Amino acid sequence: MYLNTIAPAEGATKARRRVGRGIGSGLGKTAGRGHKGQKSRAGGFHKVGFEGGQMPMYRRLPKRGFTSLTRRFVGEVTLSDLNKLPVDTVDLLALKQAGLLGELITSAKVVATGEISRKVTLSGIMASAGARAAIEAAGGSVAE
Repeated sequence: MYLNTIAPAEGATKARRRVGRGIGSGLGKTAGRGHKGQKSRAGGFHKVGFEGGQMPMYRRLPKRGFTSLTRRFVGEVTLSDLNKLPVDTVDLLALKQAGLLGELITSAKVVATGEISRKVTLSGIMASAGARAAIEAAGGSVAE
């Protein structure tokens, strides 16, 4: 076998469409663009969402919702993460030193994922209702 003899399998490739090459091609005269209008002309394309000058759908619909700009600065810690920490009093600095939170995080919240079996005291950290119950059941406390 030589590189210059390699060819695709029979019927695997299809001849490309040659538009505007006469009646016999099936795509002569208007070349499949129809008659008149912006899309029939050279350079006659427009941006996505353009509706011919009519007020576009994305501007007609009301905008709802809210994206908090501070959300990316709130960290999330699980109960199983707390269980592995070597300290008994957990605050933001302890979580950052343990590598559980990034440097830019300004506040944190404990969520009830996993289990906790030792006594820990949270200070300056929020906790979900389930996480608070699990920490208090293990003999710990939450002081926000």
